[in-house]
Amino acid sequence: MIKLTVFYDGTCPLCAKEMDALKLRDTRQQIKTIDIYSEAFNDYPQIDPKHANTILHALNEKGELLLGLDVTHRAWQLVGRGWLYAPLRWRIFKPAADWLYLKFANNRYRISYWLTGNSRCSNGVCSRK
Repeated sequence: MIKLTVFYDGTCPLCAKEMDALKLRDTRQQIKTIDIYSEAFNDYPQIDPKHANTILHALNEKGELLLGLDVTHRAWQLVGRGWLYAPLRWRIFKPAADWLYLKFANNRYRISYWLTGNSRCSNGVCSRK
């Protein structure tokens, strides 16, 4: 049973890498990942494409919308690694973590290039641009 459907930017090398890592660990197939630039995204008209391009979106099994680091924490929790992101959801750290996440999201192509040498992906292939 799908417990989380994650909508991510498949053109972002770091984003695509994280989704691949999640899929690898998702042995019970509880997470569905949808690239917001794929045709499959058309099946989710309730997700605003412009907003989904600015912050990570997900729908849980109840159809509730999760955003940003709440998505990341829930996804990794489903594969047994939620403890890695749990501190980012603690009340004391949450505001700063969310602010930093938004800074990352707005600069994800530049950060991806710095960390991977790739700025964009197309059809699952990343290249230097």
